[in-house]
Amino acid sequence: MSTPTPAGLGAPRDTPAATELGTSPAATSTVPARAFGEENRAKLLSDYFADVPEVTQSNAWQHVYRLLLWADRTTGLAHCYESDKSQPGRPWYARSLAFHVWLSDALGVPPSELGEHIDLMFRWATADLAAAAATRRRERAVAADTQRAPYVGRDLPLPGEDPELEAILTEALAPYLSHEPPPEALRDLTERIQAHVGQENKRKNLVGEGFEDTLVALLTRIPRITESYDIRVRPWLHDLPGFHPPRGSEKAKQVDLALVRRADARRILVSCKWSVRSDREEQFVSDFRAYTELEAAGEDFSYVLITNEFDPARLAAACDTRRQNALLFTDVVHVNPRGPVAAYSAPGISARPSGGQARALERIDSGRLSALETWLESLSS
Repeated sequence: MSTPTPAGLGAPRDTPAATELGTSPAATSTVPARAFGEENRAKLLSDYFADVPEVTQSNAWQHVYRLLLWADRTTGLAHCYESDKSQPGRPWYARSLAFHVWLSDALGVPPSELGEHIDLMFRWATADLAAAAATRRRERAVAADTQRAPYVGRDLPLPGEDPELEAILTEALAPYLSHEPPPEALRDLTERIQAHVGQENKRKNLVGEGFEDTLVALLTRIPRITESYDIRVRPWLHDLPGFHPPRGSEKAKQVDLALVRRADARRILVSCKWSVRSDREEQFVSDFRAYTELEAAGEDFSYVLITNEFDPARLAAACDTRRQNALLFTDVVHVNPRGPVAAYSAPGISARPSGGQARALERIDSGRLSALETWLESLSS
């Protein structure tokens, strides 16, 4: 399948690829007020799926990775583990190489070009952010000139100046330049570099709710699921059938994603977490406890975790966590467990897995850790 090309980040708009695959809202004259906000994410997803022939259970994981997975800036490889632990020479660098190659093969693109086919939502959103920032800079420049007027001749620093960064750039590029760039060009370049570096800090927010939005976009595009379920993103628990409102001064509980089957009101509460940190492991238990305390129908509900975690110990723990005499999660779902399997099987890694890695592989083999494709098929049956 072809990949939609974000305007300004790939093929020009009049190329065959861009014409066939559409463009990002960044190419339009309307600049979103909040590039990473819910409204713009919905527009980006709508534009993306407008160029997708068909969403199926089997290709859903590909859309998740195309939209949300990113290449680590320090290694150039598809991100599957913490950046500091995935640097050359460390075990997760070998695993990242193996995952990168596996994903390239699975998506049918050369490893050197994989970065162009993933991270679309972030790249589109940052293009929108850059457009919005440029508009704000122009507006603020006028006000700034007025504010600086009383100090003309005092040689005050200009907004965006970074002498240290400018010195690094000019020193590095001096052998290749016929003359030194003018100050305004250097200032513009430093602002663009600073914005580029700062954008990465926004990824966490985009991936968090973007993961939920992407899953909803997939679910609502599979007819057999939409025919059977009412699908809600980030609903309040008490707005779902069979749950009490919060008691007294207790805060209302919000669920990442919920599905309610129309035929029998079966409820599926989904925790969507791109990664699973130790604090989230505690949150899973406390959330479930709150759900059970507020359950009003006297009937069971399903509690599902959907993740893209690669750490084997964390995956195994999510599969094995119990509450009283039962497993905490009805289902533990990975975007595609074949990715972690490829990473764990990297050349140079022990052929005899042990510890958390062995446990994670056992959960995958047994089906306890299932694939997004498998879970979607279960909803469609």
